[in-house]
Amino acid sequence: MTEVWPGAPFPLGATWDGEGTNFSLFSEHAERVEVSLFDERGGEERVPLDERTSFNWHGYLPGVGPGQRYAFRAHGPYEPGGGMRFNPDKLLIDPYAKAIEGAVDWSAANVLPYVPTGEDDADLERDDEDDAAAIPKCVVIDPAFDWEDDAPPNTPWTATVIYEVHTKGFTKRLEPLPEELRGTYAGLASDEAIEHLTSLGVTAVELLPVHHIVDESFLVERGLTNYWGYSSIGFLAPHALYSASGTAGEQVREFKGMVKALHRAGIEVILDVVYNHTAEGNHLGPMLSFKGVDNPSYYRLSPDDPRYYVDFTGTGNSLNPVHPSVLRLIMDSLRYWAIECRVDGFRFDLAAALAREFWDVNRLSAFFDVIHQDPVLSQTKLIAEPWDVGPGGYQVGNFPVLWTEWNGLYRDSVRDFWRGATDGVGEFAARLTGSSDLYADDGRRPVASINFVTAHDGFTLADLVSYNEKHNEANLEDNRDGTDDNRSWNCGAEGPTDDPEVLALRRRQQRNFLATLFLSQGVPMLLGGDELARTQYGNNNAWCQDNELSWFDWHLEDDQRELLDFTRRLIFMRRHHPVFRRRYFLQGTSVEGSGLPDVWWFRPDGRKMTRRDWENSELRTLGMFLNGDELHEATARGESIADESFLLLFNAHHESVAFALPTRRFGTRWKLELSTADPHAAERSFPARERVELEARSLLVLRRGW
Repeated sequence: MTEVWPGAPFPLGATWDGEGTNFSLFSEHAERVEVSLFDERGGEERVPLDERTSFNWHGYLPGVGPGQRYAFRAHGPYEPGGGMRFNPDKLLIDPYAKAIEGAVDWSAANVLPYVPTGEDDADLERDDEDDAAAIPKCVVIDPAFDWEDDAPPNTPWTATVIYEVHTKGFTKRLEPLPEELRGTYAGLASDEAIEHLTSLGVTAVELLPVHHIVDESFLVERGLTNYWGYSSIGFLAPHALYSASGTAGEQVREFKGMVKALHRAGIEVILDVVYNHTAEGNHLGPMLSFKGVDNPSYYRLSPDDPRYYVDFTGTGNSLNPVHPSVLRLIMDSLRYWAIECRVDGFRFDLAAALAREFWDVNRLSAFFDVIHQDPVLSQTKLIAEPWDVGPGGYQVGNFPVLWTEWNGLYRDSVRDFWRGATDGVGEFAARLTGSSDLYADDGRRPVASINFVTAHDGFTLADLVSYNEKHNEANLEDNRDGTDDNRSWNCGAEGPTDDPEVLALRRRQQRNFLATLFLSQGVPMLLGGDELARTQYGNNNAWCQDNELSWFDWHLEDDQRELLDFTRRLIFMRRHHPVFRRRYFLQGTSVEGSGLPDVWWFRPDGRKMTRRDWENSELRTLGMFLNGDELHEATARGESIADESFLLLFNAHHESVAFALPTRRFGTRWKLELSTADPHAAERSFPARERVELEARSLLVLRRGW
């Protein structure tokens, strides 16, 4: 029998001190807790944790160290009607595990806490089958890691360019890498992967969830997996199956090594984190961890019938951040990734669900308070997906200071503009200039807007211009899944085509979207692979496609290389011209020293837009002057920034338009900087008031040359 000392209630989880390991598990309602130790052959020893302090069950096991496999068993009442679902026959993953060895083996045992009869009331009868063979074990880790001279890039928001990418899909088909490194943390840390990121010019990778993931049983039955990873079960454990070096704690060192390598290249790491729900589903879902540790504490239960879960997420359950110990888990997880793993920021999935104090979304919720007062987390990059599926869940523009937001209105407006489906140009202009209508009133700045046209959820950019309808048959749900509100346009043919005119228009539309994204005020987020015209063949919900449909194909055709070069050019332009990434909102008022406004809008005849023009629902063209003279946006060291001035000409009409350039007071001569109609256009210059032909559905950027 393993010797047990009283140990300590904190820290929670398994903590090795060099001589033994302290185990601690929070459960307010359990009557008894055991830690189960497993040997290499799967043999189990159950060790009671008899000490209980502040609802933490704890004990210290001398001689137990790194590599030890373990899990918990919690004893208590099984009364689903009262919200209690204790079942000691079901092995429980440690909510604070730093490493989890792998996947659930759904075929090895029944991981449901009840007898699966197929009836809706089946969960009322407790199952007594032991499921230890099916549950992945937690692993005690050695946290030591040599960070050497690692230093976070600390890129300011105004200079940030985000690249949303899947850890596995990015390098799974990157052939210069050894097979064993593809699709792993080590693969993302490779010279080949980092060279693509640095040559592109992005400053941060936003990784789809890397908290340990559990595939839903119905996916396994269909031969699919939860590729995106929005099914967390371990909030402090890097997903084991993205590790090339091993799953017995090696994944932690490999993840840290990836962060160190990206930092060395000047690239920040932002994690997409899912604290709004877990992989345990609704009242008929499996028992993997939280449900068996303390169901009424960890989850929001229906006040009318606590047998059922409140679901703000569309997944069957909602985590309960109102409970102080659950909020502590979230905060401990964030601090662990920020301090121990040195990640630079977080994107919060369905963040509105975390801001619900009891029912309504509350900007003053405890969730915001504890993050804002935290000296570490308050200084990281905080990004909200500002909605959930509950009532009143769409909260774009309503998150507090320190927070940036995925701007869904930007996505919709830009898509509508370039497909010719807008009600005039006013909405487009508001999004192009940083969405001051959403963020200016509460003290935030343009960088509060994370601008994106595409993201992991939905069409890729290539598919956005190639499909009018979703084509999700591969998901085996009869094409019912995924949104029907794509705001896409196939340019005249659905899917693959040999029509040269359609293909040319699709390439131009992709350039239009990318140019708009990188020339907009705010923070651009590029969906990884869009620079390569990556396609999912019309699948707008590839969450379960861990295969070539989702993985990057690095064998590029000429048109893909051309788009990659064009994207690099745009990011370079943005980096070197602060006029496209201002710290303050544009006012339309005169800039001291130039006698010109910071922004000025004009019509194709070169004259100022009038109120009637802004109200014209048929208008599809717009000219924009951006004044770079003495931006008066001092740097942190008090230096005044100056830049060149630009004209941006937009034409979303199906016919070409002749744009008259503004009068000489704005500039006597203008040089062609970029054309989405002809990315190889020869250098040209135009005098003031000259008429410039702007092709149908295209964008021109002109730089003042005096």
